[in-house]
Amino acid sequence: MECGMIGAMEDGNSKWGCIGLRSLTFLVPSVIVLFLCAISTNGQQAPEGSGRPRQTTLSGQMGCTYLRNALQATERRINNDENASIASSQLDHTSSTGSKPTMVDRQYELKVLDHDKAELDKCVAWNLRATPAPTKDCSSTESFDFHVTHNDEPEHDVKIWRQSENSPFFFESSLSIDADGAPNAYHPDNLGLDDLANAGAPGSWWGVGVDKNGEPLIQTSDDPSPGYFVSVTDLPDATKAAIDPTRYVDASRIPYIVLPDGPGAQTGAHLGDFAIVFNLQDGKNSPAIFADSGPPNRIGEGSIALAENLGLWSDARSGGTTRGILYLVFPGSGKGRPRTIEEINSEAAQLFQAWGGYNQLTACGLR
Repeated sequence: MECGMIGAMEDGNSKWGCIGLRSLTFLVPSVIVLFLCAISTNGQQAPEGSGRPRQTTLSGQMGCTYLRNALQATERRINNDENASIASSQLDHTSSTGSKPTMVDRQYELKVLDHDKAELDKCVAWNLRATPAPTKDCSSTESFDFHVTHNDEPEHDVKIWRQSENSPFFFESSLSIDADGAPNAYHPDNLGLDDLANAGAPGSWWGVGVDKNGEPLIQTSDDPSPGYFVSVTDLPDATKAAIDPTRYVDASRIPYIVLPDGPGAQTGAHLGDFAIVFNLQDGKNSPAIFADSGPPNRIGEGSIALAENLGLWSDARSGGTTRGILYLVFPGSGKGRPRTIEEINSEAAQLFQAWGGYNQLTACGLR
C-alpha cells in the first residue's frame, strides 16, 4: 500500500492517495542534529549500561538524547566489529567461536546505523515543527494523559483525545514493531523475526503458546514454520485450536495495532475494533485492527504489515519510529474476532468518514 486508501476518499478519487499531514520535507545534517539534541535535552545522559537510553521529558515533546546515545552505541558496535575483523585477518586466524562478524551481520548493523541516524534527524526536526491548535470545530477534547514509564520512572506523557465516552479517540506516539502472530516470529535458537526475549522466558511466556505444563508449543512439519514457536496474539480465531499457528493474527500480513492494558476501560476499546493509523511525517496511512495488548506503561505499537503500509522499516528487532504516528481508534466497532484485510479496509474507511474524515483532522490540528 503506497499511500493508503483513505487519502483519496473525500474528493471522490478512486486511486490510492497521499495526504500532507505535517509533512517534513527536510532533514537536519547529523552533526547539527547531535549539537541541537545536546542543547535541547540539557545534556542529560542515560545510565551507563542501561541499553537504549530512556526518554526523560514529560511535556509530550520527547527529547533526543536517548536517540543520540543509541546512535553512538551502534557506531561503537560497528567499530568494535571492524577492529576485531582487522585483528583476526592480521593473525591469519578464523575464530570458531563466532566472534568474527559475518557479512550479513555487518550489513544489518549498517542498516541499523542508517535507521538511527534518520530517527535522530527526525527527532530534532519534529521538535522544531509548528503544531496547529485545535479549532472550535474539533469534536474531541483532551481526555487524559497516558504516562509512559520505564523501570517505574516517568519518560513522557501521551495525550489521548476523545469527545465523549466510547467515542473515537486519537493520540500521537511512536510505532514499535510487533511480530506476534507471525509463524516465524520466534525460534528456540532466537532465529525468528523478533528477539525471543520479547516473547517471555521459561516459566513466564506471553508471546508464544504453551501446553498444560507451561512448555512452549513448537510447530510441526504440517505447520507454516516447522521448528518455530507458535506465536500468539490476544485476538484469536476461536474456531481454530490453540496449537494451530493460523489461529492468531499474522503480524507479517495483517495491519494491526497494539494497545496497553491500562487505558482500555477509559477509552472503551476492545480487541477486534478498527483503527486508522497515519504517518504524520510523510502522509501515508493504513487501516488497522486492534489485535494485541501490550504492557500498561507503554503505548505506540503495531504489526510488521502496518509499518510497511506506513513506509517504515518493519524490522521487529530494530525498526519502527519514535514519533509522528497518529492512531485513530473506533471503540465498539469490531466483533471481537480477526478480520480479513478487505474487511479491515472497508470498515475502517466507513468509520473514518462517519467521524468527519479530513475535515475533523484539520479542525483538530492534525493535518
